[in-house]
Amino acid sequence: MSKRRTAIGGQVMATIGMLICGGAVHAVECAQETVGDTSFTACRVDLRHERLGLFWRDGAGRPYRQFSALREDMQNQGKNLVFAMNGGMYQPNFSPVGLFVAEGLELFPLNRHTGSGNFSQQPNGVFLVEGNSARVITTTEYWTEKPKPLLATQSGPILVHEGEITTSAVMAPNSPWRKVRNGVCAPSPEAVVFVISDSPVTFYGFAGYFRDHLHCREALYLDGSISSLYAPRFGREDLGNDMGPILGVVAPGSGTGH
Repeated sequence: MSKRRTAIGGQVMATIGMLICGGAVHAVECAQETVGDTSFTACRVDLRHERLGLFWRDGAGRPYRQFSALREDMQNQGKNLVFAMNGGMYQPNFSPVGLFVAEGLELFPLNRHTGSGNFSQQPNGVFLVEGNSARVITTTEYWTEKPKPLLATQSGPILVHEGEITTSAVMAPNSPWRKVRNGVCAPSPEAVVFVISDSPVTFYGFAGYFRDHLHCREALYLDGSISSLYAPRFGREDLGNDMGPILGVVAPGSGTGH
């Protein structure tokens, strides 16, 4: 049996459409929607009011691996982890496979390898935040443009590019491979939408959700199987999966401080 455990509150969530159109009351809002036989949870982060962070290891150099470790570290700094999702693929030692930029510092460079494996499927790409503006671009575009982001994480494949589902081998419409998956898009520069499937879905079906229901012109796959969401205000905390990079929103809180 999988160690993955999910707690889901009984509250009725807002509709996805309200989130994407910016009608949310809070700066981080989540909603659940069922399309066909698959349920998706989408969480919108409003960059005008919240600062998105990218995390990997604590001050002692230990990978967080779990939301609980990141939450406790933030509490020790007098902060509150209000939202988090696994943020990209990682090596056996939990270090990032590709580009990793946190607080404007590049800790791992852009990985331009092509080949087998989900990460290297072309096009792959980068999710980045510059100031209060977010976007998804291809690895080639990042290499050519050479931006200076505050935050960036690289993964693959890109699910949607220029409004169309991409055509790498794993994206075949008739693929039988279904997994719980998560990804990200920026439907507008100030809004970031993170999505996790609540049940197994193909790459093509997952990409279709971003294109047809969220109307994202660019969307990036983050990972599968270990995909996890931390959104305690909505009764959701996925437990049991070790992770590498973690994307999260941290707010001032009642932590123990120093």
